[in-house]
Amino acid sequence: MSELPDLVKDLALILVVAGIVTLLFKRLRQPLVLGYIVAGFLVSPHMPYIMSVVDRADVQTWADIGVIFLLFSLGLDFSFKKILKMGIAPVIAATTIIFSMMFLGVSVGSLFGWSRMDSVFLAGMLAMSSTTIIYKAFDDMGLRQQRFASLVMSVLILEDVLAIVMMVLLSAFARGCSPDGSQVLQSLLRIGFFLVLWFVVGIFLIPAFLRRHRSLINDEVLLIVSLGLCCLMAVVSTHVGFSSAFGAFVMGSILAETIEADKIIHLVEPVKNLFGAIFFVSVGMLVDPTILHTYAWPIIGIVLTILLGQAIFGSMGYLLSGQRLKTAMRCGFSMAQIGEFAFIIASLGLSLGVVSSFLYPVVVTVSVITTFLTPYMIRFSTPCYNLLELRLSPSLLMRLDHLTLSPPASLRGESHWKSLLLQMTRNTLIYSILSIAVIMLMFTFFLPLSQRILSSHPLWANLLCGTLTILFISPFLRAMVVKKNHSEEFQALWAESRLNHPLLILTILVRVAVASLFIFYTANRVSHFSNALLFTVAIILLILMIISRQLKHSSIRLERLFIQNLRSRDIEAQVLGRRRPLYEGHLLDRDIHLAELDVPPASLFAGKTLSELALRNRFGVHVSSILRANLRINIPDGHQVIFPGDRLSVIGSDEQISRLSQALTEEVYESNDVEEREMRLRQIIITAGSPLVGKTMQESGLRSRYNCMVVGLEEGKETLSPILPNRPFQKGDIVWVVGETSSIEKLETRFKRHLAN
Repeated sequence: MSELPDLVKDLALILVVAGIVTLLFKRLRQPLVLGYIVAGFLVSPHMPYIMSVVDRADVQTWADIGVIFLLFSLGLDFSFKKILKMGIAPVIAATTIIFSMMFLGVSVGSLFGWSRMDSVFLAGMLAMSSTTIIYKAFDDMGLRQQRFASLVMSVLILEDVLAIVMMVLLSAFARGCSPDGSQVLQSLLRIGFFLVLWFVVGIFLIPAFLRRHRSLINDEVLLIVSLGLCCLMAVVSTHVGFSSAFGAFVMGSILAETIEADKIIHLVEPVKNLFGAIFFVSVGMLVDPTILHTYAWPIIGIVLTILLGQAIFGSMGYLLSGQRLKTAMRCGFSMAQIGEFAFIIASLGLSLGVVSSFLYPVVVTVSVITTFLTPYMIRFSTPCYNLLELRLSPSLLMRLDHLTLSPPASLRGESHWKSLLLQMTRNTLIYSILSIAVIMLMFTFFLPLSQRILSSHPLWANLLCGTLTILFISPFLRAMVVKKNHSEEFQALWAESRLNHPLLILTILVRVAVASLFIFYTANRVSHFSNALLFTVAIILLILMIISRQLKHSSIRLERLFIQNLRSRDIEAQVLGRRRPLYEGHLLDRDIHLAELDVPPASLFAGKTLSELALRNRFGVHVSSILRANLRINIPDGHQVIFPGDRLSVIGSDEQISRLSQALTEEVYESNDVEEREMRLRQIIITAGSPLVGKTMQESGLRSRYNCMVVGLEEGKETLSPILPNRPFQKGDIVWVVGETSSIEKLETRFKRHLAN
C-alpha cells in the first residue's frame, strides 16, 4: 500500500484537532475563530507535546485559498446599492474610526521603536474591526435584532470595503517604500477604474448568462460556476497588479446583485467554512510563545489601545454621524477588537517581506485577547453610559446627543442642479472607463494581431483597428453626450430661468469635448494626419453617432439590459413579497424599529394563531406582516396561524424584540428519546384465542389504543393485500403492523397475556 502524502496527513491532523477544540469552544460559548487559532497553535512546531504539521507550505497554500473564499463570501453579503442607500452617516462614522485608529497604530508602533513599515501595517490592522466576530457575538448574545447592531453592521460593511482598498494601498507602499501623494492618488485611481470596469461589465454579462442557462443550472452546477468565476476574477486581479482577495471580493459583489445570490451564499457556505478554518488554523500556527514573552508589553499596549481607542473614537465616530450618546457608546464599545482582516494584512506584509516576523504572532495574540473581551465590552457600554449620565450635566448630555456632522433632514433633498450634475458626472465617468477599456484591449491585442496578418499593408491594419475601435465605443460616446439632456431636471432648469441656458449648454459641450477626445486619440494612434484634421473628423463622427437612429436604439437596449440586470434581485424580492416596507426607514429614527424573525422548524409557536400566542401582551411587539414562502401576508389578523419557517416582521423596541427572539429560540420541541422511537414492522398471526377475532380494525383499537398501523394482509401473493375497514379479523389471518418499538412491545404483551388466560 502506498504512503499517504504529507498534505493529506496534515489536513487530517488539522481538521481533527480543530473539530475537538471548536466543540470545546462551542460549549464555552466562545467564537469559533478563537478555537481555530488555538487548534493552529496545538498543531504547530511550537507545541512539542503532540503531533505537528509536516509541510507548512502546503497548509499555507490552502490558507491562501481560504482568504479568497472568505473575501468572496464577504462580497456576496455586500451590495454597492446598500452603501448608496445608507447615506452619509455610516461614512462619517467609518472614516472617523479608521483614521483615528490608524493614527493610534502608527503612534504605538513608533513608541515601541518599530520600523516605519511595521508601524504602517500595524495601523492598518488596528483600523479594521472584525465583522465575523462582532456578528457572532451579537448572535450569541441575542442582540442581532437591536437597532444599534444594525448601525454597527452598516459601518462594518464600509470598513470591509475600505480594507480592500487599504490592502491595495499597503501593497503599493510596500513596493515603493517611500509613498507620496501622487502614488496614493495613482493607486486610488487604478482601484476606482478597475472596480467600476469590472462591476459594470460583470453586471452586464453575468446575470444575463445565468438567466439564459437557468433551466440547466442545478445546485451542483451553480456552485462550480460561482467558484469558477471567483477564481477567474482572482487570477485577473493578480494580472493587473491587485491581490487575488480583491478580485474575489469584486466577483462576490457582482454575484450579490443576481437572483441566484441567496442560493450561491447557501452553497458556498460549507466551502468557505472549510478553507476559512484552515486559514485561521494557519494563523494560530504562527503563534510563538517565546516571541509573546519577549513582546509582552507591546501586546498589552496594543490591547489597551484597541479597547480605549474604539471605546473613545468609535463612540465619537457614531456621535458625529448623528447618534445619541448611549447608542454611540454601545456601537463604539462593540467594535473593540481586530480579526480576520488584521490577519490578512499581516499575511500580506509577510509575503511582501516588509514587516518583521514578530508582528504576526503579536497581532494574533492581540486578536485572541480582544475577541475574548468583546462580549464583556458590549455589556460594559451601558454601565459606562450610566456612569457618564450621573457625572455629566444634563445640558452637556443634550449637546452630545445632538453633536453631528450629518446634514439635517431638511437639507438632504437634492436640488435640480446637484442631481443633474451628479448624474451627468457619473454617466460620463462610467462611459469613459468603458471606452478606455475597449481602446486598451484593441490596441493591446487586436492591433498587433492585425499587423501580423496584414504585414504587407500596415496602413490597412491600423485603419481596420481604428475603425473597429471607434465602432465599439460609439454606443458609449453617444450615451455620454445625449443621456440626461431630456431628463426632468434638465427640462425644469431650462424652463426655470434663461440664465440657466448657457450653463446647461456648457454641460453638453463639455461632454462633447470628452467624447471627441476619445475619437481623436484613437485616430491619432493609427494615422499621421494633422491634429486639426483629426479633431474635425472626430466632431463629424460624433455628430453622425448622435443622429444615428440605429445607434440610438442599440445604446438604449444596452442600458436597459444593464438596469434590468442590476435590479433583478430587487425585482425578484418585490415579486415574491420579500421587499421590506418603505416605512422602515422612518421607524429607525425613533425608539422602535422593524425586525424580521424566523420561526424555527420545531417551534412551539407553530400551529397556533396570533390570538393564541398573544405576542402583543407577552412581548409588546406588533406583527406587521408574515412572509411564507413566496407569499407576504400584510397586517395579519388574530386568526392567522403561524407555520414553521415563517418570517415574522415585527415592530417594537430593542428589548421587546430581543425577548421575542429569545422565546422563538428557546420554546421548541425537544425529543431526547429518538433511539427509543424507532419504527418496526411485525408479523401477527391471528389465532383462535386472539382478542382480534371477529373485530374490525376500528373495533380492534390497534391505532387508537396501541398506536400501530395495519400495513396489509399476507395471502401468499407477491404483495400484501389491503384490509378494508369493515372486514373483521379471522382465525389464521397473517397481519403485518407498523409501530414504534414500545407500541409493538405493548401489543405483543397484550396478545401473550390474553393467550395465557
